[in-house]
Amino acid sequence: MAVAYGLFILADKSKYLAMATGTINVQADNIFPIIKKFLYSDHEIFLRELVSNAVDATTKIKKLTSLGEAKGELGDLTIEVKVDKKKKTLTISDNGVGMTAEEIEKYINQIAFSGAEEFVKKYDEKSDKSGIIGHFGLGFYSAFMVADKVEIFSKSFKEEAGVHWSCTGSPEFELEESKKRKARGTDIVLHINEDSVEFLEDHKISELLNKYCRFLPVPIKFGTKEETIKEGEGEDAKEKKVTVDNIINNPTPAWTKAPSSLEEKDYKDFYRELYPMNFEEPLFHIHLNVDFPFELTGVLFFPKIKGNMDLNRDRIQLYCNQVFVTDQLEGIVPDFLNFLKGVIDSPDIPLNVSRSYLQSDSNVKKISSHITKKVADKLEEMFKTDRADFESKWEDIKVVIEYGMVSDEKFYEKAKNFYLYPDVDGTYLTWDELKAKTEAEQTNKEGNLVILYTHDKEAHHAYIAAAEKRSYRTVILDSPIVGHLISKLEQNLEKVQFSRIDADPLDKLIQKDAEISSLLSDEEKEALKPVIENAVNKEQFDVEIQEMATDDLPFVITQNEFMRRMKEMNETGGGMMGMGNLPDRFNLVVNANHPLVSEILKEEDQAKKESLTKQGVDLAMLSKGLLKGEALTQFVDRSFSLLKTKEN
Repeated sequence: MAVAYGLFILADKSKYLAMATGTINVQADNIFPIIKKFLYSDHEIFLRELVSNAVDATTKIKKLTSLGEAKGELGDLTIEVKVDKKKKTLTISDNGVGMTAEEIEKYINQIAFSGAEEFVKKYDEKSDKSGIIGHFGLGFYSAFMVADKVEIFSKSFKEEAGVHWSCTGSPEFELEESKKRKARGTDIVLHINEDSVEFLEDHKISELLNKYCRFLPVPIKFGTKEETIKEGEGEDAKEKKVTVDNIINNPTPAWTKAPSSLEEKDYKDFYRELYPMNFEEPLFHIHLNVDFPFELTGVLFFPKIKGNMDLNRDRIQLYCNQVFVTDQLEGIVPDFLNFLKGVIDSPDIPLNVSRSYLQSDSNVKKISSHITKKVADKLEEMFKTDRADFESKWEDIKVVIEYGMVSDEKFYEKAKNFYLYPDVDGTYLTWDELKAKTEAEQTNKEGNLVILYTHDKEAHHAYIAAAEKRSYRTVILDSPIVGHLISKLEQNLEKVQFSRIDADPLDKLIQKDAEISSLLSDEEKEALKPVIENAVNKEQFDVEIQEMATDDLPFVITQNEFMRRMKEMNETGGGMMGMGNLPDRFNLVVNANHPLVSEILKEEDQAKKESLTKQGVDLAMLSKGLLKGEALTQFVDRSFSLLKTKEN
């Protein structure tokens, strides 16, 4: 590599005597090894680049013809990909503009000079530039990652004579006149090297064409296939097998069409086309179609998420003018929308030379904000238009909405109006509706509205039943990020707190002005506490004796709301560092006013006292789902013994 640059000439060790300036002149001597090894992160990208170039050439001839600058019939514009195992060649052919010897010298021999950019600049005011894919100028050279030799046979729409260019991956090339190409267009012939023979396998080429090229705007042929057709009519009709071209792509996918021209079936068909192995239909779709201040098209689908939260499966796909780029959309699609499926296509998203990784850009932020707004608008529209249908989809969409409310303030402002709180009886309530139905009964003595919730109404049945006796309403909040959500809600809603139904006895969860007096004296409480503590695992339980209603349970197991919530938040990201590794700790609350507790305190037979205590504690643990293994076996044996004693 020869380089002329700003040069400092030293007369001695301390002074600069002169400075010359010039331009960098990059020669090809050392660039081919770099191209072969490092130009692209995946060698398979070469096929995408070469087919994209063929699409560009085809798009150009269509535009030049429409402008009257190219004469004659367009003819068949199908791009063809061919494998010849015997010759060890892979050929990409198009019937596009073709190239003259001068253009090959300009576009091929001068690395990084982009013909697409020049074409767009020249015809910027005359034509739609969105159809031109290439804008890096290095795409052609990706061929040398897999080929020992590359040949170009091309005939320009401008001239009669064709040209032949060949290069073996060194700075030397050959350029001569050729008659091999009879019609307008270009053949790129790759002589596949020994390390890349996988690209001579039909199944591998089919896989790559399907991955990168299945929505390119020009038909692409790869081989042939058999189809069955009917000849004749009625009873005389006969089936006949015929061989036809195997067109591997859909040049006009749903996102390239006007939403008004599509029906619901068209979107569902497109979803199946995108994800043929996903057999569940999407819940609904969002069609993106923006041309200012940036260009963005696409279709996003809300899948059924409940029970299926695999973020690595069936991701949103990013395209640039219908060329697949990546399904790693960090930065373009907000994290909370990673559960969605579908396609985004934008020429305004900057890409590096491999088109595989996204760079920071102001347009990316605008596009991300627009997508968020479109999703929020769609959800709001669904809620207002058909609330019953919205409620029927709630279990499948709530995680996305909750994640958005936690992570995006603008989304929260919209979503708070259609976020639903299902109660244990199956009624879906908005915040305003929930507040109206609970504030009279569930406002504590400090004026805070306490929202009781459960993550599992079956596991918390006893707690919920106790709440219903007091006319309290319990809602179901059971998503993996519920801790983050309710912390966000508590920050944004004035004088509101959320408490899981098992966080404390109800009279402590919602404290009223009237206090409950204790039937036990302080001395009796002190005498009772060690009896109870001997019946529990002190490493797992703290024992509290509290004044509760006489018809409340004698023993209740609770779990501190703050500590449990922080631990859960830490496990899902956030919260207090290290808390996710701590073992669960519970409170065993003893009802000082329950007759059984008084009976235990007064029982003089020590064995019977211990048995009654253990039985009561185990029943509380059983209701909480904490009684397991040997402790459960002992409880069952003890229960049968007590029944037998009662019978006698």
